[in-house]
Amino acid sequence: MSADEFDTTLTATLGDDRGTTEPAMIVDVEGFEGPLDLLLALARQQKVDLSKISILALADQYLIFVEAARQLRLELAADYLVMAAWLAYLKSRLLLPEAAPGEGPSAEDMALALANRLRRLEAIREFAARLMDRPQLNRDIFARGAPEPIAEIKRPEFTATLYDLLSAYSTQRQRSVLSRVRFKQRTVWSLAEARAALERLIGQSSDWSRIDSFLLSYMVEPALAPTVFASSFASALEMVREGLAEIHQKESFAPIYMRKRVGANANTMTHDAQENA
Repeated sequence: MSADEFDTTLTATLGDDRGTTEPAMIVDVEGFEGPLDLLLALARQQKVDLSKISILALADQYLIFVEAARQLRLELAADYLVMAAWLAYLKSRLLLPEAAPGEGPSAEDMALALANRLRRLEAIREFAARLMDRPQLNRDIFARGAPEPIAEIKRPEFTATLYDLLSAYSTQRQRSVLSRVRFKQRTVWSLAEARAALERLIGQSSDWSRIDSFLLSYMVEPALAPTVFASSFASALEMVREGLAEIHQKESFAPIYMRKRVGANANTMTHDAQENA
């Protein structure tokens, strides 16, 4: 591939990429209207007469576009700076008379050198893009032996002495001793109430009656069971001692039965109950 063909392909490629992703500079000068990339390619192929284009109008349009492109991206403005500089230099060489042989490079040589620069620039950009697309260390891949975070385990250490422990214990004990303790007042069944209930149990009948079954009606809540049974048993023993009643139990822990003693007077029982009250 020749240098001119490569320049044409490279310029067309750059123009297509900028047309889809970046703003392109539209040149409107005498004899040409279109993107600067296309003007550059046509000038290299000798299809546009640069001597008929106003360099002043081209420079003004370039400065306006580069100022706008610089605000978008500095790299884009740098690309157009290279192309515009080459265009201005090439036109100045064409406007000047041809130099004698050996005085310096010709315009064609300068154009070829610029094409080589653009070729190297494009190769560098392509290689840089390939490098950025490769997996990155510590982002996509990780090397063996990478440092791992160390978890901190905190264990409390107590430095208290025996005196400190005894002092803390004594302080806690003093608080518990000085605090006021209030016990809930319990309901107690008096002996008089139990005797009156037993007198109603035996009544005028001389048959045996079971004490615990009769006392169930007086236990409004389970907490009253101990005091009801204790007071009733004590009252029953007192009535037996006075000769007013008899109690009977077949064996240990068996139910206790009670009946009125034969020959006991009901008035005596009532009088004794009133005296005990």
